[in-house]
This record gives sequence, structure tokens and C-alpha cells, in this order.
Amino acid sequence: MIVLIGGEKGGCGKTTLACNLAIWCECNGLEVLVIDGDPQASTSRFFERREGDSEGKVTCVRRTGDLYSTIQKMAGRFDAVIIDSGGRDSVELRTSMLAADILIIPTQPSQLDLETLIYLDEVVGSGKQLNPRLRAHCVISRAPNYPNSVEIQSAKIFIQELSNINLSRQIIRDRKIYRDAFILGVGVTESKNPQARGEIQLLAQEVLVERETSA
Repeated sequence: MIVLIGGEKGGCGKTTLACNLAIWCECNGLEVLVIDGDPQASTSRFFERREGDSEGKVTCVRRTGDLYSTIQKMAGRFDAVIIDSGGRDSVELRTSMLAADILIIPTQPSQLDLETLIYLDEVVGSGKQLNPRLRAHCVISRAPNYPNSVEIQSAKIFIQELSNINLSRQIIRDRKIYRDAFILGVGVTESKNPQARGEIQLLAQEVLVERETSA
């Protein structure tokens, strides 16, 4: 299972999701490779903080440029590969898309963020022509922490009109626990916060587990 987390807009929680999904996989007994393809290297620093405090089932490497050959060489040794390609249309994003089974695109429910999905939808369409097994999911992330938000409902409608990207059922709310846990090098599934823990568990169930069982 090769999971790419990327997009064209920064600040919407890509690295947070990459780290938390990797830890979810680790906690479920999987051997995980994390490829940090973002020059900011936030994912790598997260796993450096985590060293010695985990089960040791996550290997994190930093790579930039064409990631396709790296993925092909290393993926067979792991149960799951999680790739953080950063927040822009890049060589890392496009080459990873050729090898990925799943593309997760976090987006904030703002018009500025949503409009970047129009171009990205075309990029995903081109990627699917070269990699027909690729499935793309857009996750509304850093969403307002209250129900029945007009902003969220508008975002759902916008995403559902895209041709090549599916709307994820699960919403990731803007919770302080995500930031606090990241600083400490822990996943929210390891925390005592039931809301954040549930969000990641349900997202993983929807995008990773259901995809595997239906493949």
C-alpha cells in the first residue's frame, strides 16, 4: 500500500496527516516507510523526536526530486509507504503519483484553498492515465470546530463537482491537540483526546482499510 499525501497549497495539514497515518499503521502492526519529500523536512524532524519512544516499526527517509525509483526500490520491504510531498505542484508530487495507490489531498474549507483544487484535479487526471490504480481523496482539514458550518457544506459541494478527486467522508477539525502532539513526536491516536483519535481512526478506516478490502 503506497499512500501519497500532497497538494498545491501549504498550511492545510499534509504533514500532520502523514505523520498521524504512519503512526496509525505502526500501532496496527504494520512495517511503515515514510518518505519525506518536502524540503521543509518537518516530517523527518517529527520522527527524530519520536526515536526511542515507539515500537520501531517506522523508517523515515528524506528524499527530493524524482521519487519514483526510490519508491520502487524500497516499497517491497514494507507493509505501507507514506509519502509527504509538500505543499506545491512539484517533481516529488508528480513522480510519487506514478507509484501511489492512494492520494490524499487535505484542504482547508476556504475559497482560496478550494480554488487550487481545480488545477490539481487536472494533474490527478493526467496521473491516472499513467497510473490507473490511483485513487484520489480530498479531506477537509483544519475545519471549524463546530457543527453545520456553512463553509464546510460549501466546500463539500465544491469538491463533489471535481472529476478526478473524491470527497472523503471524514473531516479533520482544527484542534490544538494536533499541534501539541506533533511537537512531542506522538500521534493523536496515542493521546487521550477521543475526538482527534477518532478522526484519524475513521479516516484510516475509510481511505486505507476500505480501499484494501475493495481492491
